[in-house]
Amino acid sequence: MELGDPREPREPREPRPGAETAAAPRWEETKTFYDNLAPKKKPKSPKPQNAVTIAVSSRALFRMDEEQRIYTEQGVEEYVRYQLEHENEPFSPGPAFPFVKALEAVNRRLRELYPDSEDIFDIVLVTNNHAQVGVRLINSINHYDLFIERFCMTGGNSPICYLKAYHTNLYLSADAEKVREAIDEGIAAATIFSPSRDVAVSQSQLRVAFDGDAVLFSDESERIVKAHGLDRFFEHEKAHENKPLAQGPLKGFLEALGRLQKKFYSKGLRLECPIRTYLVTARSAASSGARALKTLRSWGLETDEALFLAGAPKGPLLEKIRPHIFFDDQMFHVAGAQEMGTVAAHVPYGVAQTPQQAAPAKQAPSAQ
Repeated sequence: MELGDPREPREPREPRPGAETAAAPRWEETKTFYDNLAPKKKPKSPKPQNAVTIAVSSRALFRMDEEQRIYTEQGVEEYVRYQLEHENEPFSPGPAFPFVKALEAVNRRLRELYPDSEDIFDIVLVTNNHAQVGVRLINSINHYDLFIERFCMTGGNSPICYLKAYHTNLYLSADAEKVREAIDEGIAAATIFSPSRDVAVSQSQLRVAFDGDAVLFSDESERIVKAHGLDRFFEHEKAHENKPLAQGPLKGFLEALGRLQKKFYSKGLRLECPIRTYLVTARSAASSGARALKTLRSWGLETDEALFLAGAPKGPLLEKIRPHIFFDDQMFHVAGAQEMGTVAAHVPYGVAQTPQQAAPAKQAPSAQ
């Protein structure tokens, strides 16, 4: 830069006699100071009908074990009082927290590639908490720098009736009864569980693993296993190999993930895509795997990886994949995933649900 260039910051003049002798701050320092004072600009929220909407309950996003104990043992008034007294203390992260952070990482990449597109993830906090608890939830969200602008706080009423208004693509909750309500309304939903131990997951790539039958697909094939055994099941799948299975409750969510993946593929980023999907099924590849893959193909969908375990435990494979979330319709597999450090979510759909799972003993309502 030439001497005298007007873009060059000027050096301060010599102070007048008696004036303060401390050096004046340089322009760069002053600008940085005021930049730090200015509020950080957050991206604009998309219209719900344009986005992939993920509704998350407060007990899925944050750990609220002590708060839930107070609610159950001492009632709603004491619960609200406790929350007000502790509203400046952020909640600890819950089982859905890493999943939500991964959604936000994908959004950042999408905004870089498509600055004007609203086809991104939109996260909605859906809770039957009283609005008085909202301040602590807002403080916790700001503490962790999460971008969650939409809240639905129903003050004790079920929030399920609002999910369709939000165009919800997936609902995650710690309340199994609310999840069943959502499934009955045709909304993709799952009860999320914390893992037995912490396992590090990717911070730059969203990884989602699905069981097949009664999750992505209908429970048609599982009904045959229950009624007639494995031999009849293998015969049925071979005979119907070219007939697509009916869709299951989470087919639409996989479809939404696939749509966002294609936005990266169209930019030549298939190998660098920040979304990766997995089919993890107890089916045998040779005996019944073809129908599952052909069903996905008939829908115009795919998963990045397909693991056919032929009845082997899923937990050890999931430990290697390290997904942010794994969906299964059988609590046996959910528990096995938990033991290996995977955040697992139960989809209460299909013939595999025992009467106890489908209609549990009446429990006190949760402050979810």
